[in-house]
Amino acid sequence: MQDWLTLLGEVFLYTSVTFVIGLFVMQWFIGILRKYKIGKNIREESLDGKKTELFSALHAKKSGTPTMGGVAIWGLVLFVVFLSRLLSFLGVIDSSLLQRTEVYLPLFTLVFVGILGAVDDYFNVKGIGKTKGLSFTVRSSILLFFGLLGGLWFYLKLDYTHITVPFLGLIEMGWLYVPFFIFVVFFTSNAVNVADGLDGLSGGLLLMSFSVLGILAIMREHIFLGLFCGVIVGAILAFLWYNVPPAQFYMGDTGAFSLGACLAVIALMTDFVFVLPFIGFMFFITMGSVVLQLFWKKYLKRKLFLIAPIHHHFEQKGWSESAIVMRFWIIGSVFCLLGLFVGVLVLEQQKIENIYQNSEMIDDSKVVKFV
Repeated sequence: MQDWLTLLGEVFLYTSVTFVIGLFVMQWFIGILRKYKIGKNIREESLDGKKTELFSALHAKKSGTPTMGGVAIWGLVLFVVFLSRLLSFLGVIDSSLLQRTEVYLPLFTLVFVGILGAVDDYFNVKGIGKTKGLSFTVRSSILLFFGLLGGLWFYLKLDYTHITVPFLGLIEMGWLYVPFFIFVVFFTSNAVNVADGLDGLSGGLLLMSFSVLGILAIMREHIFLGLFCGVIVGAILAFLWYNVPPAQFYMGDTGAFSLGACLAVIALMTDFVFVLPFIGFMFFITMGSVVLQLFWKKYLKRKLFLIAPIHHHFEQKGWSESAIVMRFWIIGSVFCLLGLFVGVLVLEQQKIENIYQNSEMIDDSKVVKFV
């Protein structure tokens, strides 16, 4: 019990310190963005190349709002992680967060995909490209290549070949784990990015997702990954302070892509990928609405929603932005709690199976066999 209390105290400390530092960092960063006029340009074309008059009309007032806030989020996470390394070196704390076996991969994901998003945001700010940003093809190709490298690393280097599915147990995938890894990272990062369309929406949902994943990581004894999730939660809290309606700045693609990819990698590392559909429910619903809209327009020659993603559909229907965000948060929190419950249930099931297997081994050792 004492160990759990100590561990929870550590998580709370890392989250709190990151949040407090982040409040000052975010405010300073917003000033920098305003000074250099790094403001969002509203995209005028959708993924299918069509003009987006309805969307442009709805969000015209947001044009010029500072963006690329994701740099401050993952920059803050980097700072706290390396600060813990320095304090550990000086003997102030026992161990740092910079652990090769647990934190290197999600931290690298956060920064690498964050840089990809930053380039896309920069193109958007400068109005470069037909869609005012990297094309979907270029962005997707780089993200898929990253997913391929990550999948091969997990499969060949770390020997990841299976996933755990609730009530079914271990599913051996072999080399198919590589394309599965690519799909999970690609789809999750894009889903989070698509949901980043209203003030506070994706930030609040990510806050819940990383909180649940951090708890489950600790319960599976991935302690440093759990603490790392706590740092991310603190950074998102600080970001949300300035992102709730009316938002003072946006995380941009550099935040949405990187946090989505990081969420997927941590879920894969801890073998809680089956929890992603729960803790990322609203992200996947939002992404699904875009896919359905494209399908309807291409094959049925009409729209399923007034505007996609679905949160903009509700905007067009007359819902206030705050009402949409709060209702999405409520639904997201319910599914996050459900994901936590399912994760804990599977952990308990695995404990029982391990006890049963160990008891069978003991019983077999006591049996005298005659040949």
